[in-house]
Amino acid sequence: MRPHFAQKPSVVFLRLMIIGGVLLPSPQLQAEQSQLNQSAFLRAKQATVGILADTQDPRMPDVPGKLVVRGTGFHLKDGYIVTARHAAEKYEPATGSVIPQQIRILTDNLHELPAVLVGENAFMDVVVYRVPQEHRSVLPGNAVFNVADAAVGTEVFTVGYPLGWGPTMAFGRLGNTNVFLPTVETRLMQADLSSCSGNSGGGVFDAKGEVIGIVHAVIRTEKEETASSCSRLTFAIPGILAERIVSSAIAGKPLAFSRLGVQLTSVREGTKLRMAVKDVGEPAKSAGLQRHDLLLEIDGVEIIDGAHLKNYLIERTTPGQTVAVKVRRVDVDLTLHVVLGGG
Repeated sequence: MRPHFAQKPSVVFLRLMIIGGVLLPSPQLQAEQSQLNQSAFLRAKQATVGILADTQDPRMPDVPGKLVVRGTGFHLKDGYIVTARHAAEKYEPATGSVIPQQIRILTDNLHELPAVLVGENAFMDVVVYRVPQEHRSVLPGNAVFNVADAAVGTEVFTVGYPLGWGPTMAFGRLGNTNVFLPTVETRLMQADLSSCSGNSGGGVFDAKGEVIGIVHAVIRTEKEETASSCSRLTFAIPGILAERIVSSAIAGKPLAFSRLGVQLTSVREGTKLRMAVKDVGEPAKSAGLQRHDLLLEIDGVEIIDGAHLKNYLIERTTPGQTVAVKVRRVDVDLTLHVVLGGG
């Protein structure tokens, strides 16, 4: 199996059967949701936008291009549009893939609007655009982030444009919330729900209609002749991290990540694998951490491995913050306080 970004539509549109524009859940789940969450569905649908492909012929600037949806995004507030970076990328023969300064979006109420680049993060696959002031009044709705920890089994749904169709909805549950793929420098949340090429950049919504993740990739499970694919293995950037990236872009400031200053290696303590300090630099060294210390916890959160440590620092801390680091030195547990650096 290999990860596949969900973006470009193709002739496989004809394979997708849409019932009333919605991918329906099971009757029991549909009944529960129709009673409890219709307002959440409506808010999410109104906030969702399609990211349009650039089909404008430069030789005929006055002739509108074809309306082709290549990805999904959502309106956050005040005209800010959030999507996956790769869903907005444009290929230039001279330079390769670039982020365009302006894209076109399609709203739920069928307005085609321009949006201008605000900021992006290549490592985290998130980009933010903004609809100009004169067009914002026609945006039908907005979404909000939920940055609380998302639990395994949480009921979720997406709204988007799989294979260019839509907007459609798909329903499921979160699986492993700590998955790593080589396509992005962060943990991802796995969701058991239908997702296809074109869903990338769309929100993963909870029962309240709040964004708990941004669709990043699907896993292609069968060999296909086209670049498009569908799967129930959907992976999303966690909302807690996406919100930090978006807020930083809106504020016009680079997103600074915390640095502890240690290199870790895996060692065995009895039958349990632990993370030991292989090398120590600043600011950990000034706080008293030493080589061969076993790293146990940060602020009461058990550290499982190096990736877990990295994501805790990225998602939960800011440079200059003081954290309590619990280590085991020989047979004594110590708690050291580290003022995190920036990087």
